[in-house]
Amino acid sequence: MEKWYVAAKKADFNAWAAKFHISPVIARVLRNRDLTEEAEVEKFLYGTLEDCYSPWLLKDMEKAVEQICAAIKEGIFIRVIGDYDVDGICSSYILTQTLQTLGAKVDTAIPHRIHDGYGLNEHLIEEAWKDGVGMIVTCDNGIAAAPQIALAATKGMKVIVTDHHEVPFVWEGERRLEQLPPALAVINPKQECCNYPFPGICGGAVAYKLAAALAERTCNKALLGVLEELLEFAALSTVCDVMELKDENRILVKEGLKRLKHTQNQGLAALMEVNGIVRERLSAYHLGFIIGPCLNATGRLDTAQRALELLQSRSKVEAMSAARELKELNDSRKNLTLQGVEQAECYIREQQMERDKVMLIFLPQVHESLAGIIAGRIREHYNHPVFILTRGEEGVKGSGRSIEGYHMYEAMTEVSRYFTKFGGHAMAAGLSMAEEDIPLLRRELNEKCRLTEEDFIPKVHIDVPMPLAYADERTADELELLEPFGVGNPKPLFAQKDLIFKSGYKMGANKSCARYRVRTPEGEEKQLVFFGDLEAFEAFLEEKYGSGAGEALYSGRGNFPVSVTYQLGKNTYRGRTELQYVMQNYS
Repeated sequence: MEKWYVAAKKADFNAWAAKFHISPVIARVLRNRDLTEEAEVEKFLYGTLEDCYSPWLLKDMEKAVEQICAAIKEGIFIRVIGDYDVDGICSSYILTQTLQTLGAKVDTAIPHRIHDGYGLNEHLIEEAWKDGVGMIVTCDNGIAAAPQIALAATKGMKVIVTDHHEVPFVWEGERRLEQLPPALAVINPKQECCNYPFPGICGGAVAYKLAAALAERTCNKALLGVLEELLEFAALSTVCDVMELKDENRILVKEGLKRLKHTQNQGLAALMEVNGIVRERLSAYHLGFIIGPCLNATGRLDTAQRALELLQSRSKVEAMSAARELKELNDSRKNLTLQGVEQAECYIREQQMERDKVMLIFLPQVHESLAGIIAGRIREHYNHPVFILTRGEEGVKGSGRSIEGYHMYEAMTEVSRYFTKFGGHAMAAGLSMAEEDIPLLRRELNEKCRLTEEDFIPKVHIDVPMPLAYADERTADELELLEPFGVGNPKPLFAQKDLIFKSGYKMGANKSCARYRVRTPEGEEKQLVFFGDLEAFEAFLEEKYGSGAGEALYSGRGNFPVSVTYQLGKNTYRGRTELQYVMQNYS
């Protein structure tokens, strides 16, 4: 059962509406995005790259730029070491392109998920030393690699860390002490001593900031031109790493999307083509749910180096061949994920885990690369923090996905003795551990968990209770001002009580969605589209209005009052554009 909440944040909505030429409804939505000042509203609606923060505000940026410029001048061999997810791949691309443009002797290494695991390890350090690398620049990793960075120093290699993950810490009494790695420079906005105004940027954005600082310091005209393309990858990273689309992130994604629609990158263009994406309609959705998963699939089922090679393609023929391969890998990943979710559901029943506050699910046969996706699906179903553990080459590996109110990384720090390696942030984490400790970890995570039953009830946050009759074309047009939508800036949710459901019919090849004819309390007839669980909706009708209610609705004999939440948009089909009301929740 869900709990519906109507946002009740106060502001002078009429004043905002008059000043920014929007309706009071849109003004209320903006207030619900935690905007309080008119300057914030203006930045949200009309912010440009000039409104982004200076890269020099990041702690150690000056040190990093000096060291990299000196290394390039001395001809030192630099290796960029990234990660195998989209953020890591894009970060690697950004820094490699930047350094190549500046004339550096540089190459790229992305850890293999199975053989190397996440981030820096001793093997990667030893390999870099044997290859004659003099400087390592990490991206999207390194903040938790203190021993590995110390090893690099003993071998005479300089290390610069660029990352955005939580900084490891220990408690000394009641003092929380950061454990920073011994690198020449550590660029991470989450450091306590970093005064960067918006710490919620991803690894790709941190890498982009370093690229921008290098361009400014060197006045390299070629790099200044390359920054336009690199912005596309910062935007892709931001969406795919599920960063909040607030403040600077919103501007990066908005401006990046504009450029992505005309991208000159052969790899990205090929991915759009093989997935049938119309460039003019490209949105954050396409980045997060189509392009991103294709890039991620290589790191999950093969090696992420192939995704990087796609982005570095120099011809359309080369790019199209690689893009088709990535799409096939992603299709395979989807099937394996469905199987993994089914196994997880079985495990929950077998272990009587429904009442666990924190779900620790061991699926030894599941490919470890799918653990995070499966954890996300189970989290969505049960609204509990979830860890999916699999059997790796060296013990157990796992990924976790959390819920509001449970800081996953901090919770793991409390039981860190069970992990051989772990890292992450509030909503997601990764780990390695010994198999025999799984029962102990399950018990202790649950004993230490401070969540209550109230925390497990899904919350539905309604922006504005608004009759369908008010949700007109002007409102739909104004909603486009609020794009791109995503985490931290969800598509606005409206609500109306007591719509009378008269009839419906199922649509799509698999009859998995439906269109309903409803009558409003004012007597108007409207069409609602629903892409959710049709079986669950029919069960709701049967429980509320008796056996046969679902069948009656689909045969045109419905007369069922239902309160709904909905989203408003426009749908274009065969050249015709019309308003579309999309039902999200019902009661």
